[in-house]
Amino acid sequence: MTTPHTEGDAGRDGDFGLLSPVSASPAVAALTGDRAVLAAILRVEAGWAAVLEEASLAPAGAAALVAAAAGVERYDVAGIAVRAQGGGNPVIPLLADLRTQVTALDTAGIGAARAVHTSLTSQDVLDTALMLLAAGAVRELLTDVTRATAALAGLAARHQQTLCVGRSLTQHSLPFSFGLKAAQWFHGLAAAARRLGALELPVQTGGAAGTLAAGTVLTDGSALTPLDLADRLAARLGLAAAPAPWHTNRLAVTALGDALAAVTDAAGKIAADVLFLSRPEVAELAEPRAAGRGGSSAMPQKQNPVLSVLVRSAALQAPALAAQLHLAAANFNDERADGAWHSEWPALRSLLRLALGAAGQLRELTEGLQVFPAAMRRNLDLSGPLLLSEAVTAAVGPLLGTDSRRRLQDVVDQTLQVPAADQPDTYRKLLRAAVPAEQLSDRRIEELLDPANYLGQAAEISRRILAAWPDFAGPPAHPTEPTEPTEAKGANRG
Repeated sequence: MTTPHTEGDAGRDGDFGLLSPVSASPAVAALTGDRAVLAAILRVEAGWAAVLEEASLAPAGAAALVAAAAGVERYDVAGIAVRAQGGGNPVIPLLADLRTQVTALDTAGIGAARAVHTSLTSQDVLDTALMLLAAGAVRELLTDVTRATAALAGLAARHQQTLCVGRSLTQHSLPFSFGLKAAQWFHGLAAAARRLGALELPVQTGGAAGTLAAGTVLTDGSALTPLDLADRLAARLGLAAAPAPWHTNRLAVTALGDALAAVTDAAGKIAADVLFLSRPEVAELAEPRAAGRGGSSAMPQKQNPVLSVLVRSAALQAPALAAQLHLAAANFNDERADGAWHSEWPALRSLLRLALGAAGQLRELTEGLQVFPAAMRRNLDLSGPLLLSEAVTAAVGPLLGTDSRRRLQDVVDQTLQVPAADQPDTYRKLLRAAVPAEQLSDRRIEELLDPANYLGQAAEISRRILAAWPDFAGPPAHPTEPTEPTEAKGANRG
């Protein structure tokens, strides 16, 4: 178990995401893999050396030597991972190697190694490195999410008048528009993305116990304080300055985890809807086709909605990982937690990986989503005029007096007693018999039973949603009637 690995072993035995296909991507690995973590740690150490030299607290020229030694390709990542068991974190073995590298490069003997890690502790470096890692991952994630929201905004605009059926507790409820469904998808995703983008990811420099005692000694006689140095490191790394060390106050971590989970929640809602609506018996939507994707190992005819499946897999995993971050935060005892801190690292990185992977899959799904308005209308018509019972009650009730609700419910109940194929005619006849013609004309009955006349504020709700999140809506899309694919092309999508 503790046998050292070579770089070749790491390449052969590394975790490529075989059992996590949603995040099994070279791009995700480059942003969150072990090499990326090590590179972030090295960047923090190099940034700190530069801050110390600028403050005349390290030898002139030391920062350049530390930066030169901070190339991740110089280090045995697998070996450092194994050696991390000796101190409980990867910073300790890496520092030994970094100092060796810096000393080897310091041919002039300026003492550059003294600039490495001076007055810091392992938690300072690792917390800051993980914030740095997260910052890069979040930037890429938001790029994909913004493309997905722009695609959803386009669907919302194009399908304002595309009728479909709303469903409540698995049953048909009221007429709906696909434009509003897409706008609500957009709403959830844009709100989650804005929350994630607004997070401040702070630098951490508290020293061995969060008092900055070593930093105070280091800056004795300097015009700068340890907190000034921390602010300069934050600016150099592109992170937020922290008002104080946050060794045991883990809101920075839990807020990040919650925001990542919110993105996967919103993506999961979209995926769940697409999975249902792309069933062959529903056939209102279909995922974009791609060679080699969606096939079955046993059934040649199948076209599985794999993008939605993968997005949903991420959404089902993320909440537990966010909960793990909260569990750790609630158990940060003393001035450095014994195990709680360590349990954060894999949970946070897994959240980053899942959110990144889901965002990429969702972008492709939304940009190529196939919409079948004729199938939507067909399913809407399955409930017939009964779907408009609420509209009828609202319009006809005042005409029938005090027992109007009971009389109209009797019309519905009697209609439900006949076969489904006979229900439309039966409902019309019973409604006609229940209300005198002088109070309700045949024409008015047909108006009440037209689903297009009972969409409420669907178009206005969609407009307000898109207007509320202009940064995520993309270029303006013009509402148009959709082009309906032929039923022959859209019929076999299972």
